[in-house]
Amino acid sequence: MPKKIRIPTPLRKLTNGEELVEVTASDVGAAIVELQSRFPGIKERLVDDTGEVRRFVNVYVNEEDIRFLQNQQTPLKDGDEVSIIPAIAGG
Repeated sequence: MPKKIRIPTPLRKLTNGEELVEVTASDVGAAIVELQSRFPGIKERLVDDTGEVRRFVNVYVNEEDIRFLQNQQTPLKDGDEVSIIPAIAGG
């Protein structure tokens, strides 16, 4: 059973409109690499030049923030759902 990645609306233009993308990756970092191989340009929207998840991008595995888990080394198991949520700023 694959893992599912929920793509936010602003990034769906890169995934041909797909809201839910299935991956076989074993951890979050590998999932980002797999997304990049299928949807070129998505990785640069998610990680910075040092390879870290951008400050304004929140990534959750089963509703838990990866910053409080193992960041990109957070393991994924069959049936997990990864949510990518861009931070929203307001004034």
